[in-house]
Amino acid sequence: MNASNLTRDEAAARAALIRNVAYEIDLDLTGTEDETFTSTVRITFDSLDPSAETFLDLAARRVDSVVLNGADVEDAYADGRIRLERLDEHNVVEVSAQCVYSRSGVGMHRFVDPVDQEVFLYTQFEPQDAHRVYACFDQPDLKAPITMSATAPAGWQVVSNARVASRPEEGQAGRWIFEPTKPISTYISALVAGPYHRVDARHGDVELGIYCRKSMAEYLDPDEIIELTGQGLDWFAEQFDMSYPFGKYDQLFVPEFNFGAMENPGCVTFSERYVFRSRVTQAARLSRANTILHEMAHMWFGDLVTMRWWDDLWLNESFATFMAHKAVAEATRFGDDSWSDFAHSVKAWAYQQDQLPSTHPIVADILDTESVMANFDGITYAKGASVLKQLHAWVGEDAFVEGLRDHFRRHAWDNAELADFLDALEGPSGRALTTWSKSWLETAGVATLSARIETDDEDVLTTVEVAQVAPSAHPTLRPHRLGIGLYDTVDGVLVRVDAVEVDIDGATTTIEALAGRPRPDLLLLNDEDLAYAKVRLDSRSVEALERSLGTMPDGVARAVGWGSLWDATRDAELAARRFADLVCEHGPVEADVSVLQTLLRQAFACADRYGDPDNRVSLRERIAAVSRAGLDRAEPGSDRQLIWARAVISSRTDADFVTGLLDGSGTIDGLTIDTDLRWFALGHLAAMGEADASAIERELERDPTDVGRRGAETALAARPTPEAKAEAWRRAMDTSSAMHTRRAVLRGFWQVEQADVLADYAGKAWVEALPSLWHEVSGEEGLTMTEAIYPHPMISEDVVAAADRAVEADLPGIAKRSVSEGRDATQRALRARLVDR
Repeated sequence: MNASNLTRDEAAARAALIRNVAYEIDLDLTGTEDETFTSTVRITFDSLDPSAETFLDLAARRVDSVVLNGADVEDAYADGRIRLERLDEHNVVEVSAQCVYSRSGVGMHRFVDPVDQEVFLYTQFEPQDAHRVYACFDQPDLKAPITMSATAPAGWQVVSNARVASRPEEGQAGRWIFEPTKPISTYISALVAGPYHRVDARHGDVELGIYCRKSMAEYLDPDEIIELTGQGLDWFAEQFDMSYPFGKYDQLFVPEFNFGAMENPGCVTFSERYVFRSRVTQAARLSRANTILHEMAHMWFGDLVTMRWWDDLWLNESFATFMAHKAVAEATRFGDDSWSDFAHSVKAWAYQQDQLPSTHPIVADILDTESVMANFDGITYAKGASVLKQLHAWVGEDAFVEGLRDHFRRHAWDNAELADFLDALEGPSGRALTTWSKSWLETAGVATLSARIETDDEDVLTTVEVAQVAPSAHPTLRPHRLGIGLYDTVDGVLVRVDAVEVDIDGATTTIEALAGRPRPDLLLLNDEDLAYAKVRLDSRSVEALERSLGTMPDGVARAVGWGSLWDATRDAELAARRFADLVCEHGPVEADVSVLQTLLRQAFACADRYGDPDNRVSLRERIAAVSRAGLDRAEPGSDRQLIWARAVISSRTDADFVTGLLDGSGTIDGLTIDTDLRWFALGHLAAMGEADASAIERELERDPTDVGRRGAETALAARPTPEAKAEAWRRAMDTSSAMHTRRAVLRGFWQVEQADVLADYAGKAWVEALPSLWHEVSGEEGLTMTEAIYPHPMISEDVVAAADRAVEADLPGIAKRSVSEGRDATQRALRARLVDR
């Protein structure tokens, strides 16, 4: 059933042979069977060597016919490929097949809404799943115009990359035909179909469409989405000196989506988590804004100009991540929080991933398509984006923008490589980027920067040196563009009184510009967060942060300070309870609500993961007390009120308080106990043993949606009884269920307080389940389930030993990599616990 793995060499050989590809795709979605659909495709292409042979990629249940240049081809389909022999200079191949609907979010995903029993379809093809829907040359460098058509039932909307050329009469079943696209890669071709709710708009010459399921329409807030879309289209067009290149811009919120979103040109698909059924904070809206503009950046970088092979996946995703934060900062109402969010979320993810045993150079060596999924990671997205931020600071804003414009002009509708991107930047910047590329993109690991400070008797700086230390496993020392801020306490507030921006390189760099200045209370390395490096502060600076971190006016500076302290906690250099104490002291005055949410999550991690287990209850009680005080002080209806309420619930220290919120006996002025907050509260009650199956069933009757069903699965699995765990495990291992359902079960299954009842599962059951899991599924689903099945909350040597056995088992390389990452995280937590103890 699964198509065979495509190697880089095979793709290169095929690209060297094939030219001028074009697709006419016709899908019949009206069949009565809920497992398969009919796919017919007509492909024209030229062959530079008619004596050679090639192949099409296809994953189908059955191939009904293959016709090459008018002749039937028998027995051409095997192992996910259709062999094409005896080519002409100009070729036409027609393939008809029965392809399979997916329940795992790849290929053509099929979802039945439990609210109204309506069917909703969408495609997801990255990195190599277009051939699950139609026969094709499924690789990024064989771009082609695509003419899509689909026959759909009455009452359906059908959306693809291009505008509709013709459609059935309103309310009638029939065939939808779309205009041909410009040349695009197969992995960004798309089709979405079903009785979707639609909102139409326009921005300038661009037609806009916002779609969601009918049962979600009451929660859709199209005005904000349309506003952000217009701001982004204007900002990117100005930055890139090129208007949006794909005509219309549809954005579709689809069920059971595996990622945040996917950049199909003109047909962007989003996770439904961005349709807010309940009240959310500005942090959630900032996250949605970032995702909307991330996908929009891809329209130019990724869709208009596309990587040649998956080695440059990092550049595609890193560029969109960096540019989205830049666009949010400069074009939207979320601008004040964008770069502090980058420091707290993107940088933190990058540092964490770059210290795992699986870390790799940003430019990964992707030998085949099976290797791609393992590299949708924090190196590809977060470290790459952080390094691009460093590159932007190094070459300067004007040179960066001029280089991008040149890059798009040169390679529009074509493929490009890293060398092309760097070449476009070298001219306007005057910087030689070959050496920069080798040190930053072709080596792994993150260095640590620290300051050596000497003063005279008057406490005036005489010498400031920045030391750079690289880990022994990845000993590269790199050049950095580094901001250094000097902060003093003025009227009780830690404010920046001076700053310098310098280039550093090698093991030691003397910062001559600081000599002769009064020593500050805080000397903050990586001020403005330009560099990609871990930061260790001198003891006087750490003491200043402990006293006054919450008073610092600048959000990015606070983020750098918090990041340095959190990194030291994870590295077992700062006791976990000390970091949690800082959160309890300074968190209540943190102005940025997204940062406050992050800090509270980290405080709970100190209690549950990095701290001495003997202190877990008392530390949770302290976090709960601070959170309850914050809740009492918060303005009714504010984001802070919601954040503090969720923190009190998460502490699991007061079942009566949570029960009162659910049954209405306890009310808080301004706090709406809406659907999502109810499931959140009930899940924690279930984990505490205070909610049984009947209570969960009653809640499901209130919310019988697919979201409610997953909430119920999580709550049922969280209950601390052997019977509940056995049933949950059976549900999680049932590969006939949708992947999102099984993930929901595992979200509730592993609970840090339930070590006794989970001992057998954490010690051996998950390891024994992995081989059969990978026998039944593969690729994205297998990797997702491997990450979910690992007992992350259970911190013990038994889990480490179990992971050792898993790594020795007969598993694919990407599965072993996932397990090794989990093992490293467990060992890191064990080291931190020793320090805290």
